[in-house]
Amino acid sequence: MNTSPTPPSAAGDPPEAQAAPPTPRSPRPRVVVIGGGIVGLAVARELQARGSHVTVCEKEDHWAAHQTGHNSQVAHSGAYYAPGSHKALLAVAGNRSIVAYARSRGVAVDVCGKLIVATTPAELPGLQTLAARAAANGVPARLIGPPQAREFEPHVSCLQALHIESTAAVDFPGVCARIVDELTQGGADLRLAAPALDIRHRGSGVEVATPHGTVRADRLVNCAGLHADRIATMAGLRPPVQIVPFRGEYYQLRPAAQHLVRGLIYPVPDPTLPFLGVHLTRMLDGTVHAGPNAVLALGREGYRWRDVCIRDLASAARYPGLWRLAKRYPHTAVSEVARSLSQRRFARSLARLVPAIGAGDVVRAGSGVRAQALRPDGTLVDDFLLVRARNQVHVLNAPSPAATAALDIGRRLADQVLEN
Repeated sequence: MNTSPTPPSAAGDPPEAQAAPPTPRSPRPRVVVIGGGIVGLAVARELQARGSHVTVCEKEDHWAAHQTGHNSQVAHSGAYYAPGSHKALLAVAGNRSIVAYARSRGVAVDVCGKLIVATTPAELPGLQTLAARAAANGVPARLIGPPQAREFEPHVSCLQALHIESTAAVDFPGVCARIVDELTQGGADLRLAAPALDIRHRGSGVEVATPHGTVRADRLVNCAGLHADRIATMAGLRPPVQIVPFRGEYYQLRPAAQHLVRGLIYPVPDPTLPFLGVHLTRMLDGTVHAGPNAVLALGREGYRWRDVCIRDLASAARYPGLWRLAKRYPHTAVSEVARSLSQRRFARSLARLVPAIGAGDVVRAGSGVRAQALRPDGTLVDDFLLVRARNQVHVLNAPSPAATAALDIGRRLADQVLEN
């Protein structure tokens, strides 16, 4: 059955984002979580707090190795999402809980706010829509004119802007490290360099084969991100989607140009396009990142053009959904590739927001790969997608604001795992 996480109560979050108190259960359920990103670790934390014995299997040799460790550090406010949607409710609640958790655990966090700017008359209706969504979702935001916008960002160009107070920068890998500390203290079995090689069903439980032995558990949670559909297939399911990897490439401003951006500057998203568009983000270390664009990655872990995985390419090429997506957005696909290959073109995109930025002000920085779930008809899955089976919960799509809302998603997933 395909489901989504039950929406959290927007007013019911504990002030310090503590895990729920342990719930006595007999016998103590054993749960194996596949995937050591922020969502997998958050659900493991919640399950342990409720009395489960938890094993976490991560295929890399460190935690938060992929999407969590390559994102832009932004804890989103919830202004973008349709009122009442899972993403809106999760983002608003998650923003509060992740900031509270980071502060209480000594993890770097900066509630810096954000400007979403309209630079052309055609973008003004979209900005008004975002302002209405922010108000409906309870996000602290207000529309301001150019003089007020320049009080926050002296070098910004806009006709109008939406200032959002609650957007924050958070060290998500640092959050993961604190969760790992909690899990270790609670006696969890944490296994790095332990990819799932096979999943077998034994009686009412599961066995997960890894290079270092077999994990036996009563229940399984799949939070494998870029490989979530393959883990679901390994567990005997037929996923309704396929993960298609999109690489988001970043530039950063040279030190001499970093003064041009104080915080976060975003464009008004184009509702006809599948991705947000490039934006400017001051990171916690003071550097200013610009991007990302979105190009098809040549491997599920294809962080560079030269990172090619034949197996992943062949899998994507055989999938009809990819060709239908390309047919739907041919101009966007060509434009994104061109921007990927041209520093000057990338800089022109940034100059729409901050005209003082030129091609000589940016240098290439890192990249991230987004695990995008794609349906066979070529439509992108825009919301959280879970597939449940007996004693199994598979997270097949966890888009932004997944990192923001990880603690709240962990609670929702734990509910489903222990009810399943």
